[in-house]
Amino acid sequence: MVPAPPDPPADWPLIAATPGPDLRLFRVVHERRCNPRNGIALDALRLESPDWVNVVPITQDGDLLLVRQFRFGVRAMTLEIPGGMVHRGEDPALAAARELREETGHVARRLIALPPVEPNPAFLDNLCHQYLAEDVEPAGALEQDPGEDLVVERHSPEAVRRMVADGVIRHSLVLTALCRVFDLRR
Repeated sequence: MVPAPPDPPADWPLIAATPGPDLRLFRVVHERRCNPRNGIALDALRLESPDWVNVVPITQDGDLLLVRQFRFGVRAMTLEIPGGMVHRGEDPALAAARELREETGHVARRLIALPPVEPNPAFLDNLCHQYLAEDVEPAGALEQDPGEDLVVERHSPEAVRRMVADGVIRHSLVLTALCRVFDLRR
């Protein structure tokens, strides 16, 4: 007989929360919480952030649209799917359609919600909503933000799988969205 799994740990009661700096993309919150297992108070850091969206755009003939852009964190060009922040009060599906149009100049005939993911629940409080955009077609020019310099690329599913396997596509949230659509096992 297999033993029953232990009860999940209790919530860590909040003792105090102090706002930290607003870093534009994130708001820092310093928290003091009590460990329910041993009663010890610990300091934690939480970053408040708007939700994000990622879109896996597939053309009518089955190719994927990817965007190549410079990423400040890794100080290099990356190859990704379109995505961005959900504006305050904006429906994630509308944000996905907006980001697809702005970053690729395309619209989708069908936008299918995939399960969202927690980008890093250790310290981030947001979700990354993921969408499959089917039958995307051109709809005009890109509408880039001042901090963007995007290049749109079109790749076959086989080429995308190869770029994932070879480590060319490495953004974890992009990989998660692609895994929801394709079998990416080597």
